[in-house]
Amino acid sequence: MTTIPSQDLAMGKVGFVAEHGLYDEAKGAAAERAEAQVSDQGIRTVRAMWADQHGALRGKFISSRDFVLAMRNGMDFSGALLSMDTANHVFPPLFVEGGGLGIPELTGFPDVVLVPDPTTFRVLPWADSTGWVLCDMYFGNGKEVPLSTRLVMRHQLQAAADMGFEYVSGLEVEFYITRREWTRIAPDQTGWPPVAPPVSMVAQGYQYLSEIRLAQLDEILNPLRDHLEAIGLPLRSIEDEWGPGQTEITFDPMPGLGSADAMILMRSAIKQVCHQMGYHATFMCRPLLPNVSSSGWHLHESLRNLKGGKNAFQGGAKEVLSAVGRQFAAGILEHAVPMTVFSTPTINGFKRFRPYSFAPDRVAWALENRGAMLRVQGQPGDPGAHLENRLGEPAANPYLYMAANIAAGLDGIRRQLEPPPMVSSDPYAAEATPLPGSLWEAVDALDRDAFFREKLGREIVDFVIMMKRAEVARFLSTVTDWEQNEYFEFF
Repeated sequence: MTTIPSQDLAMGKVGFVAEHGLYDEAKGAAAERAEAQVSDQGIRTVRAMWADQHGALRGKFISSRDFVLAMRNGMDFSGALLSMDTANHVFPPLFVEGGGLGIPELTGFPDVVLVPDPTTFRVLPWADSTGWVLCDMYFGNGKEVPLSTRLVMRHQLQAAADMGFEYVSGLEVEFYITRREWTRIAPDQTGWPPVAPPVSMVAQGYQYLSEIRLAQLDEILNPLRDHLEAIGLPLRSIEDEWGPGQTEITFDPMPGLGSADAMILMRSAIKQVCHQMGYHATFMCRPLLPNVSSSGWHLHESLRNLKGGKNAFQGGAKEVLSAVGRQFAAGILEHAVPMTVFSTPTINGFKRFRPYSFAPDRVAWALENRGAMLRVQGQPGDPGAHLENRLGEPAANPYLYMAANIAAGLDGIRRQLEPPPMVSSDPYAAEATPLPGSLWEAVDALDRDAFFREKLGREIVDFVIMMKRAEVARFLSTVTDWEQNEYFEFF
């Protein structure tokens, strides 16, 4: 009988990773490199993080010794997080069979197992002697948790690979930087959710792409630049956007999970560094602040042929997009309405879909037109030809947003769909299907839709619908400032 050292029992389930074959050769080699890096750089704490259903990071700060164990054993983690909405309100009936979600392993919401993905390990320059790693979630029996959104996207990447393609995407994300006015948090400023922190503006705004406006933010933008590059994110540009303190950040294209992982880490990094320096960064689409404009997330995407590596969207001498690119676009257009739950998952995000706002308000596509939902970028024969999906808000879960895009696009390729004619002039006047006007309209459209249940999985789609309907019900039961101002004195 083999005696297991007591310290090896301190983390996870002994031998969990090897037992269930969760590391391939590349991850095994990455685990060895991560272990050596922890030792060589004197790392004392590793943040083992999991991207939750909202695209927010949850996890534990573990010792460097236990991080090494976690790469063999996994790490026990509370499955109850799967039951919480954006304000940590529990939305399913927790203690019925299947956790109210129809998944037998969630009965009673037991612990799950987080397994570090060592290919994502890096050292955080803004935290003392601290490493960071993304984790995937499994049940104790070794099965994937179908509600873990990074795994949902991985399945769509595999579907693309099965068809001979690699997904390539680039990030273009807008957000606001403000200055925090709080020096302490009083007890009545906490809650589910807490009150929003008071802030002041860092710039006056409304001088688009102004060097002067952007230079006013050097005190925070230069540290952000340095830290993002230090953690290996392929920073392309930082730009002055429209509103006061509204900033746009872009990254070079990345294959596979790369851009989704980068989005998760980038949002968290920016919020942490800003907080350390007395600022508050928000990826909320339209903050309730005077003179602000909405923020969007434009997803740039294409497919690359696995054989030869050529851009599968590259057109010929007379066409910007190949047949494959047009079919991918047709799939996105066909499934756009139910897809909005994944691209725009907050109640606030739908306030962005306004006519003549540089955000879409209907399902249309066009060549180099910023008013269209789907913008084609490139010229005939251009090896960089790609699609820009302008549907997203910065708060979206990147794994669900991208997985939905991939699934829809691949459906167009499989069925050889032909997209409708491109809009040639004004996309806001085009005869096209309107986008949902609210989150609840979008959720109803997703509930009626069979496609995403089939391709993304019944469990994740029903889960998102239940969660979003709970958030909507909470919102609709709350008396707003608008109602008070509109009715209190008049009636």
